Parts: sequence; C-alpha cells; structure tokens
Amino acid sequence: MGARQVFVRFSGCNLSCQYCDTQQALQLSPTCKYEAEPGSHRFETRENPLDAETLLKLIRGLDTPAGAVHSICLTGGEPLLQVDFIKQFIPILKKEVKLPLYLETNGVLPDHLAETIDLVDIIVMDIKLPSAAGTPPFWKEHKKMLEIARAKELFVKIIITGETRPAEMIEAVSLMAAVDESIPLVLQPVTPHGPIKHRPSAEQLFSFHAIAARKLKTVRVIPQTHKILGVS
Repeated sequence: MGARQVFVRFSGCNLSCQYCDTQQALQLSPTCKYEAEPGSHRFETRENPLDAETLLKLIRGLDTPAGAVHSICLTGGEPLLQVDFIKQFIPILKKEVKLPLYLETNGVLPDHLAETIDLVDIIVMDIKLPSAAGTPPFWKEHKKMLEIARAKELFVKIIITGETRPAEMIEAVSLMAAVDESIPLVLQPVTPHGPIKHRPSAEQLFSFHAIAARKLKTVRVIPQTHKILGVS
C-alpha cells in the first residue's frame, strides 16, 4: 500500500462481479489507453492488441525516475485469460526492466496460474464471496490457486459488503488456513459502485476481522487507497 506501480491492464474477464469498478476492462476492446505522464489523467489512444515490443517500450517510458517504481502490476480484467501472451511477454520484459512482476488475479484459474507461476514474483488473489461478488462459490478453484501461488510472495484479498455473511467468511478463512495460516489476508470494504450502494459498517468489519484473526496470522482491513487519492 502506498508504493508506485506501473499498471498493465488486460482486457477481458471470465467473471462479472457486481462490485467491479473497471467495467471497461471486462470485454476486449479495439483500442487501449496509455498515460504517458503518471497521474496526469491525460491518455493517448492506441490500437489493440499491443504487441510485446510496443508494450515493452511503453513500460520502459514509465519506469522513471530511478527507484520510484515498486513493481509492474499485471491486472485486468483477468490477466490469466491471456496466458499465452504473458508467457511470451514476461521473459522479454525481465531482460529489459529490472522490477518485480506483481500479478492480480480473481483466483479461479489455477491451471493458467500453474503455467505462469515461474514468471511472476508477487501474487495477490481474490477470494470471491458469493454475496459480495454476485457469483457462484469458487472454493475448489480458490484452494487450488492458493496451493500453487504460495510458492511465491502471496496475499489474499476479500471484498466485504454490507451483505457479507459470517458463514462465508468462516469458509474463506478456513480454506486459507488449511493451505497455510501464514498467508496474509486483506479485508477490503467495498467502494460503492453500480448495484453496490453501501459499505459495510464498522461493527461488521470488526466482526469479520475477528473471524479471520482466529485462523490466520496476518489480517488487515485496508480500503481502496487509490480511490481515496483520486488516481484510479
């Protein structure tokens, strides 16, 4: 939290979570946007899909000043849907840009992660609670993802809404603890968006934190700081 990253946002997602605040990334688009001056909100439009060499050139232009950028974040959408491009691109990238690769994933594509695990350095995966995401449960997929991802630096994020139920939280943290109780968990109160109108109450957050802390060694409650800072 608070570190600078270069975001590479992939188009396309296999889920449609009701709290999603990047609806523009859910479908493949004929164009993409590039913010040459970070934080300026001035974007250049380019044709999709970008080839590996073009993307590498754009990333090199954002890795400045020296030491300012913590990592390169592959996010989405769902980046693991484009596993073939990732396998082609990351080896080229690592030769040119000496920054950690940070993968954000929805946590339901374990086979795709297995294909790319050796290429990334840090993984943040979601556990989708059905009441929050409006999706079916993915406990089996999440467990398999955790078993693969724990080979790298890993933490889990769970979005909490006003409708989140204690039973779901118990299921999620039990699943994590069964794999490794030392995996850090971030509980993130939802930012109201679309059909989600209300954040969870302070009482709910304290309750969910207590449930998680009984089974896991590290549990944090952290809001979407980029929303607070106005750099989304």
